[in-house]
Amino acid sequence: MRKISLWLFILTFTVCAARGQDAATQQQIDKLSGQIQDMLETQAKQGKQIAALEKQIADLGDKLNQPAANDSASADDLKKLAAQVQEIDKKRQDDNTLILSQLEKLAKAGGVPVTPHKPSPIVPPVPTTPTTPTAGAKQNGYEYTIATGDMVATIAKAYRAQGVKVTTDQILAANPGLNPNKMIVGKKIFIPDPAAK
Repeated sequence: MRKISLWLFILTFTVCAARGQDAATQQQIDKLSGQIQDMLETQAKQGKQIAALEKQIADLGDKLNQPAANDSASADDLKKLAAQVQEIDKKRQDDNTLILSQLEKLAKAGGVPVTPHKPSPIVPPVPTTPTTPTAGAKQNGYEYTIATGDMVATIAKAYRAQGVKVTTDQILAANPGLNPNKMIVGKKIFIPDPAAK
């Protein structure tokens, strides 16, 4: 009987030890399950953050692929603008012609003689020796006073018609500071005579 008691005691101890060990194992399993659950939740949050970042990157890529909206003009824009400017200029010329014809009609109706608008005639050239036609050397040429409607090209053309072989470039070179786009009425300029020595 002693043997049986001893076996019973060992069996009881083993069962109690196993139960105690099972409880400790169960606690460790529960703890590990909690940690795994926390990791899964963290992983899900990170997945959402990664998806949001991927969307932002895709949006930025789309913005880069879109044509830039800026203040610069393309060649087509410039061509369209040039065509519009030419159209406006043509309309301006047509309006000017219409105004002149209407003025002529009004003048005829009122008995006033009409003189068509012409650029101011060039006064016959008078040879002069300018004080500073160009840097350094003296030149022979003519002094001319700018009149309303004058342009460098028309002045050069008129002098060429009178036998003075001068170009617009020569007139501009002989008059430093002369702006061909802003001719000042009454200003005196020098017209060089390349043939005179």
